[in-house]
Amino acid sequence: MTEWGPALAVILGIVEGLTEFLPVSSTGHLILVGHALGFTGDAAANAEISIQLGAILAVIVFEREKIRRLLTGAWQEQAALHILRQSGRHPTWRALLQTSMQAHPHLWFVIGLGLAFLPAASVGFLAHGWIKSVLFTPQTVAATSIIGGLIILAVEARQPKIHTTQLDRVSITSAFWVGVAQCASLIPGMSRSGSTIIGGLLAGLDRKVATEYSFFLALPTIIAATAYQMLKANATFNQADYMALGIGMVVSFLVAWAVIAAFLTYVQRHTLRVFAYYRIALGILVFIVVR
Repeated sequence: MTEWGPALAVILGIVEGLTEFLPVSSTGHLILVGHALGFTGDAAANAEISIQLGAILAVIVFEREKIRRLLTGAWQEQAALHILRQSGRHPTWRALLQTSMQAHPHLWFVIGLGLAFLPAASVGFLAHGWIKSVLFTPQTVAATSIIGGLIILAVEARQPKIHTTQLDRVSITSAFWVGVAQCASLIPGMSRSGSTIIGGLLAGLDRKVATEYSFFLALPTIIAATAYQMLKANATFNQADYMALGIGMVVSFLVAWAVIAAFLTYVQRHTLRVFAYYRIALGILVFIVVR
């Protein structure tokens, strides 16, 4: 199955929806599935990245109440932003910022999300062409699947100290380190979700908050990547191709919605070790099968 069309779009949509928010790498799985089906090249890369939009829409719909509350709160806090100085006292900028962060949590959550987005966006913008031309291979996915699995096992064994148990209390510092961790996901197979969740755990977020923060950070990250890729793919796809792409997006939306709900429930009671074992087994299998 080498021709882009509705049937292939459904397959890729299912794969994308199943893997985008689990720490197993949706890009890696799409590369492996595309390789197995003979669907490779620029058209494959464009379709695989663009179809992610369906999964990100699932996050927006699933988390719509929290998104609305955070954005509304941030807007109100920004509009009312003021810090009163006591007469005779001149607080430092550090004190002013600490006071504002306590008084305006929604605003600083949005600022932190923007800060977390910047590292991977900057590296990706500079290195996208090289990554796409050199690293989009089954062998890269196999190696990074194993490496990522070992990292998950190491972090779970370490059990980092938890100091953040509420989503809207993720600090600027924690947000920055999660953003730095997201840079690893630019390598196919490392997993955006896995990198950001592990980064969140190392930054002191509990497992549920780290997972949900990963969902929120996916919004600017995947929307920007998808928009950029679809603009570049304008010359690659015709009208029929875009119709197939729409089918793939709808499928990934529906599947991702179910996965998001199930995964959030799962991480409240379980570690990520099962995903680490899966990654390691997948990597070994790919090395054996793909020559």
